[in-house]
Amino acid sequence: MEHQPKKKATIYDLSVLSGSSPSTVSAVLNGTWRKRRIKESTANLIRDLAQQHQYTANLQARGLRSSRSGLVGLLLPVHDNRYFSSMAQTFEAHVRSRGQCPIVVSACRDPQEERHTVETLIAYSVDELIVAGATDPDGVHALCVASGLRHVNIDLPGTLAPSVISDNYQGARMLTEAIICRFSQDMQLKADELYLFGGRDDHASRERIRGFRAIKRERMQGDADKCIEPTGYSPNTAQTAFERFYEREGKLPRGLFINSSINFEGLLRFMSQHPDEAFADIVVGCYDYDPFGSFLPFPVIMIRQDADAMITKAFQILSENRPAVRTYLIQPHLVPPRTALKGPLDAIKDIE
Repeated sequence: MEHQPKKKATIYDLSVLSGSSPSTVSAVLNGTWRKRRIKESTANLIRDLAQQHQYTANLQARGLRSSRSGLVGLLLPVHDNRYFSSMAQTFEAHVRSRGQCPIVVSACRDPQEERHTVETLIAYSVDELIVAGATDPDGVHALCVASGLRHVNIDLPGTLAPSVISDNYQGARMLTEAIICRFSQDMQLKADELYLFGGRDDHASRERIRGFRAIKRERMQGDADKCIEPTGYSPNTAQTAFERFYEREGKLPRGLFINSSINFEGLLRFMSQHPDEAFADIVVGCYDYDPFGSFLPFPVIMIRQDADAMITKAFQILSENRPAVRTYLIQPHLVPPRTALKGPLDAIKDIE
């Protein structure tokens, strides 16, 4: 006898099993049960039964009934970066807490791919879109406006939609000052020994460079153009820049401001191919956070951007009827050397 696949439960099946009305079951499954003052014990029972009987919502049918798909999108520049992966993890938690389904996609910092990806998300009827680190946020905005899609920029600002970004200028000032202060009085760092590597001609990099240069002028009375090496956001180009510097000078600068963890990867690739003497007395400041950087053999000071606060503010803006077109600054945090912080991954539960 041919095996018949098990039929998945419907809302009406769960209604019978739980002894609750179909509307109560629906409210629990779409996350609106608290508004209807349904008991938490009832909600827990229905969720347990839904999991037990492999209930899955028919989002397409739900969308036809409510004119909403229940899908919320996050457009990233890249996935392979702890800052953006933490942002995605936080985003997914926020969306699921609202009873919706998250969709996370990347466009590899390609403006044409950004527009194509957003067109695809619009075709799938996403209800809202958060646009993170886009190279052409205003181009994305035009597509969203044409389709009536609510959206907000984070990480990099646009000029036509609300934006939520790190305070890159203040973050860079904090990081630069921390690098300088790490050196002792008898081994003080000189202005021409402190370099910035990485980044490109985008808003975040420009603000970080501005903060870096401001502290150099205030603390060191020096700010040579040669101390800025904008390599783009690529480990390969960053590594090449360090190789060129090393060939020219025979050593690395004693103080290094690295513009992102992607550029930091380029520094580590360089280091893997050179003797320890080439970087024995350096202090590194990285404008990004990765706990693995905390335990390298040289001091690594990091800036942790507050992805949770940015995502929270973005959803607050999306809930407003007519949000103002302005840029909101979120304060980043300085992380001293030898400090591994907790993050979104700590919330993952192991299956025993």
